[in-house]
Amino acid sequence: MEKKERQKNNLEKPVENKKDSHMNWYLINAKNKIVGRLSTKVAKLLMGKDKIEFVKYMDKGDAVVVINASEVAVTGNKESDKKYYRYSGYPGGLKETTLEKLRQRKPEYIIYHAVAGMLPKNKLGKSMIKKLHIYPKELHPHEAQKPQELEIK
Repeated sequence: MEKKERQKNNLEKPVENKKDSHMNWYLINAKNKIVGRLSTKVAKLLMGKDKIEFVKYMDKGDAVVVINASEVAVTGNKESDKKYYRYSGYPGGLKETTLEKLRQRKPEYIIYHAVAGMLPKNKLGKSMIKKLHIYPKELHPHEAQKPQELEIK
């Protein structure tokens, strides 16, 4: 009898869906924030690790808007020494760029690259990174979502 009752109780538990979770919007100002520390906080928010209902196989994270990406800080000599690589797929097609040049050409990629490296490398990670919105200046088109301003120390 006890075994049947336990089975019945297990069946009555609600199954968690992505629809059941609520997605919050956060606004983070990256001005003078260190890239690594900022990226770890953003990655945690995107994965939903700060939520009680966190499960690693479901995307229950929040959306994050990062502004002032062009004014993000780095420590040491990374401005001139850190290199970003891209490969075209053809022989001799490996290109490298320093952080200094990348900041002038495409500043939002600095944060995107750091956060994407901290997320899972599968379909789940791809759906998480889509909730990250990075802008080089203070203007952003997400006022309608009413993002909560989040301070990173």
